[in-house]
Amino acid sequence: MSVVLVNTQGCVLDARSLIDKGYLQCIRVRENNQNSHVNCRFKGQCFQILKSHLDAIASVAADGGNIETLQKTDKPTKKRKRKHSELNQGEIDSQAFHKKIRSVVLEGTKSLVDSARSLGYLNGTSTTDTEPLPSQECSLAALCEMAKELPLVDDEQQQEECAQPLVTADGSTSHVDLFSRVTENRADWATVVTLMGEEYVIPPHTAFLLSDFTKIQPLVHYGRRFDLIVMDPPWENKSVKRSRRYSCLPSSQLKRMPIPLLASPNCLVVTWVTNRPSHLRFVRDELFPHWGVEVVAEWLWIKVTTSGEFVFPLDSHHKKPYEVLVLGRFRPSSDNETRSSEASEVPVEDQRLIVSVPSALHSQKPSLSEVLKPYLGAEAKCLELFARSLLPGWTSWGNEVLKFQHTSYFTLTPTDDGAGVLEEEAAEDCTDNPTVTQRLSSSAESVDK
Repeated sequence: MSVVLVNTQGCVLDARSLIDKGYLQCIRVRENNQNSHVNCRFKGQCFQILKSHLDAIASVAADGGNIETLQKTDKPTKKRKRKHSELNQGEIDSQAFHKKIRSVVLEGTKSLVDSARSLGYLNGTSTTDTEPLPSQECSLAALCEMAKELPLVDDEQQQEECAQPLVTADGSTSHVDLFSRVTENRADWATVVTLMGEEYVIPPHTAFLLSDFTKIQPLVHYGRRFDLIVMDPPWENKSVKRSRRYSCLPSSQLKRMPIPLLASPNCLVVTWVTNRPSHLRFVRDELFPHWGVEVVAEWLWIKVTTSGEFVFPLDSHHKKPYEVLVLGRFRPSSDNETRSSEASEVPVEDQRLIVSVPSALHSQKPSLSEVLKPYLGAEAKCLELFARSLLPGWTSWGNEVLKFQHTSYFTLTPTDDGAGVLEEEAAEDCTDNPTVTQRLSSSAESVDK
């Protein structure tokens, strides 16, 4: 039950079930076709947000625990107290935005949570998973940096060899060039494969390119125009800079993303935005117009605990329990074909809410694949930019595109029906070209974790 319910205010999602839908059939691939069927589920402890942040602090304090770390994340560093009149423009804008949407968030969330509870969801139930959160160090971004030092592939060759299969007929993945060609899992099932010495779970009918902003051209040469583009840019953020979780991309660089070369006419473009008002203004007033995208709606992702409470107090000055999505339509021109498709497109409602329990893993957003289906045509082609995971049937790009596909985030158990063999047709058109993957895998151990 990945979409728990939908009503006039929005929807309630079960984020873990959305992930697991892509792994109902899963095969672990070994060389020489020594393959086996496995059950595959994303680890449940990643979505066990049982208490709001402040409740968690109170609980630890009551038990006599050390709350210093939690307090640091809840309260800003002590500074000279300022009078209300000394708020900077960003803080004033934040307060104005919050005041504007507060009633929508409060009333809409209550309606959605109450309806979900009547269905037996968001009732505080926890799983039996007791393992700690996965803590796999991701070196993919560093490998992308290393790949820049390899010899360039000329444009003509790149266009001729823009895509490659994930697995060859004999179950090999040694041919895969992750950094300069789009890799496709053409099978009808999820596949567990070894890439650069690590195991990853790849959903069915998915394609991906592992590269940074400077090496996105293979995606353009891939030759597809997409009907839906979702992106979660690495916005500049002081806390992220301090933590060094990932590299930020300046707003000015986002304008260079080749959206006009990737989007089909009237493509739905969806961008996750932080609660910083300057980022929201930039998307609405600069970024979307620069790409030729017309803003059509703003949605809100509401983060709640497993019992349906806000993960942060709604009026918290430090962190809010919501994030914004800006939705727009790509309007390349006013030709007849564009006007015809525009007339037939489904209108996108404004101020809809997406309620879900967030992942405890940093920057793992809920999948929007099911939520956005009503606004797309049949057989829509979908793309995620700055992705950190893969979706069945989608194309994904980013310098950490395989991060949450690592097997450390999944529970894999052998099935009772024993070993299985991949059909040879799933590996048609495979090639054995030498690749940068082989050269980089030996260097992966040297990356500073």
